[in-house]
Parts: sequence; C-alpha cells; structure tokens
Amino acid sequence: MDAKRTEIPDIDRSKYDFRFAENGSGRIEAGLTPEIVAEISRKKNEPSWMLDFRLKSLATYLSMDAPDWGPSLEGLHMDRIVTYVKPDTEQKSDWEHVPGAIKDTFERLGIPEAERAYLAGVGAQYDSELVYHSVQESAARMGIVYSGIEEALQGEHADLIRETFMTLVPPSDHKFAALHGAVWSGGSFVYVPAGVKLDFPLQSYFRLNAEGAGQFEHTLIIVEDDAELHFIEGCSAPKYNVANLHAGCVELFVGKRARLRYSTIENWSKNMYNLNTKRASVQEGGAIEWVSGSFGSHVGYLYPMSILAGEGSTCAFTGITFAGAGQNLDTGCKTVLAAPNTSAAIQTKSISKGGGVSTFRSSVVATERAHGASASVSCQSLMLDDISRSDTIPAMDIRCKNVDIGHEATIGRIGDDTVFYLMSRGIPEEEACAMVVNGFAEPVSKELPLEYAVEMNNLIKLEMEGAIG
Repeated sequence: MDAKRTEIPDIDRSKYDFRFAENGSGRIEAGLTPEIVAEISRKKNEPSWMLDFRLKSLATYLSMDAPDWGPSLEGLHMDRIVTYVKPDTEQKSDWEHVPGAIKDTFERLGIPEAERAYLAGVGAQYDSELVYHSVQESAARMGIVYSGIEEALQGEHADLIRETFMTLVPPSDHKFAALHGAVWSGGSFVYVPAGVKLDFPLQSYFRLNAEGAGQFEHTLIIVEDDAELHFIEGCSAPKYNVANLHAGCVELFVGKRARLRYSTIENWSKNMYNLNTKRASVQEGGAIEWVSGSFGSHVGYLYPMSILAGEGSTCAFTGITFAGAGQNLDTGCKTVLAAPNTSAAIQTKSISKGGGVSTFRSSVVATERAHGASASVSCQSLMLDDISRSDTIPAMDIRCKNVDIGHEATIGRIGDDTVFYLMSRGIPEEEACAMVVNGFAEPVSKELPLEYAVEMNNLIKLEMEGAIG
C-alpha cells in the first residue's frame, strides 16, 4: 500500500505536515502522521481491519487532551519521538542465531540463563520488534500458544485477536491508549486452553535501545476456564539525554475458575516517560494476581486495573515503587467490583529518596451488582530524606450498600533509633539503611521467583547508592 495516497477519514489534513522518510536502517522519522501509521502497518503486512483500527486510533489521539493531573509531561514531545525502530535482524527461535550486539545486551540482563533455569518460554523484544522467541515443547504439547502477537495475527488465531484486541483498553480510554492503538508494535500473545495448568512461568523481556524512540508493545493473554498461568515481564533501557517513551498495553482475559499471576520488574532509564496501560477481566471464580516492581523512568503513570466481572472472582495486587532523584512516579491500581461476592486485596509500598516524588493513586468501584463484595487497600510509604515527597490519593465509588471497603495509609521515615541499633552492632550506616529498606520491600520480593527477587533487591541497592541512571 502506498502510504502517501491513503485516504484518512475524520482528520483535517490541512493541520499536518505529511512528510514521510525512512533513514534506510528501519527507523521511521520522528513524529506522528497518518502516513507514518500506514507505513508501520504496511511493513507488518497487516490485514486491512488493523490499518483501519490504527487510523481511527490516530484520529482519536489527535482529538483528545493530555492528562491535566499527575506528573508533568512537559518534556514529552511526540514530534521528536520515533514510533518505530526495526532491529537489524529477524525473529529467531535459536538464541545462537541472534546477532552478537543484541545477544550481548540480553545476556547481560540474564535472559538466556533465565530460560535455561526453569522458564517454559521466553520472548525478547528489542526496540519495536521481537528478536527472539522460544517455547518449550512440553508447554506446546499442552496446547499452550506463546508467540509474538504479530505472528499470531497472521496465523490461525487471527480471528481471536480481532475479537479481543483493545476491547479491555479501547483507544477512547485515554490519549495514550489511542496513541498505542495507532502505532503499537511487537509484544506477546498467550493462549492457555481450558483446564491446562502450567507449572512454570512464561517470560517476556522488553529492551528499548534506540535514542529518542518509543516502544509500544501489546501483550494479549487469554487464560480459559480452570486454567492457570504465571507470566513474568521485565523492562529496561539505557539512558540518553533526550526523552524516550513507553506506551505499551496489556490485556488479560481470565476465565471461570482460572488463575493468572502477572509479575513485572520495570527498570526503565530516567529519561523514560512510562505511560503503560494494563487491564484484566476476570470471570466467575477466577483470580488475577499482580506483582509489580517499578524502579525506573523519569515520569510514570502506571495503574493496573482489574475488572471483577464474575461472581466470586478475586484480585490481589502487591507492588513497590522506588522514586529517586529526578523521578516523579505516579503509580497504584484500579479495581472494579462488578459482581456479587467479589474481593480485592491491595498492598503497596513506595520509597522516595534524593528528592524523588512517589504518589500512590487507587480507585475502588463497587457497582450496583457488588452485593457481598469486599476490598482492602493498604499503602505504606517510606521517605529516606527530608527533600523527597510521598502522597496517597485514594478514590472510592461505592454504589452498593452490602459491601466492605477499607483503606489505610502510612507515611514515615527510617527511624534514627533503628539505624543506631544496627550501627551499634557493627553495621555501617549505609548498609543499615539498606537493610531497613529491604525489609520494607520484603512483602513484594517474597512473591517473586528467586531469580527475580534477587534482581529486585539488587535494583533497590543500586537506587540506594544512586547508581541507576
């Protein structure tokens, strides 16, 4: 398709500069135009419905305002963001065939070791495309599908993707959901058949390596009735002196009596604007468990949402955020109790240091159908100096009388007495503070597999030392 001749409805073309150029390395020029969106779709050889979806999402994006609450997005300029960067390789299923420079990057992050250790499947995305994907034969024999979502879009699950894609997070939800719908690239598709219970986790790792670029991966997971899955997601990027953008999207469909645990360790660099959207829908008797560690990015808006749509469905959210110098991280979660006897347990920890700003924002909605539902929200914040900041902003919308909803929050500093006691036992002050912080974070780390708990503790140590850029 010739992007320059594409007819784009509902967009006033007179407002925009419809230049298009590619620099020869697979990197589309910075900015956001209908031609660029159409070119992304053409490169991926997508069906016509997806191109239509992208262009309508772009029109929605252009018609919406940026958030007027939360951290400032003043330093984010879409006309300077490259929305698509293709790595210099095609997707591989054999790690040895991945190009050396890319392989070295992921090996430093521990991807091959993690796969060899115990993971049932691994996907690795570099910039805008998957560069490696592998699933163990044992998982495949169980009928589990784990592939790149673009690969699945071209295969036998194309109809299922069309039926579910961006239905939990429609482009009209907010401006950056619309942006994602227009320029999404890469990501994972997981399908777990009814009754299948996978004993080992699947993992996906995202690396944004290009300067001044955005990453817009889409993760779509469907866990059918009575099935179980643990999915682990990791994210990282090097630091540049210009803004990078992450506006991915995660959609999780949890069937009746099914269980899904979704664990994330995010270590974006501190020039990153992390505007990710994650949402789950849970049917009767099903369960969604979120485990979240957020350590990077300059600005973060991150609020995983659970819609408890079936009677007796449950949600558990355990998260930790560390805001260091130059970081303003606005995180939390949303829960909708949309059926009888649903329940949610939310526990979060936040740490701020060096002038970092940490904000916990929660939303609990109990609909008219939520008879017998319950939700508890607990937020604990720890400030490590007198120049940092921590805020708690809970919101509760209760539309049903027979519910039990509670919220508690504590904000404090490391006690001098505690540090003095540890120092009196011969422990240096810096190490004593680190011990207190690790103890504070322990409820989150204990929910992770050992390898990831170690990674999280190392990230906390680096943050304490101010060594993460």
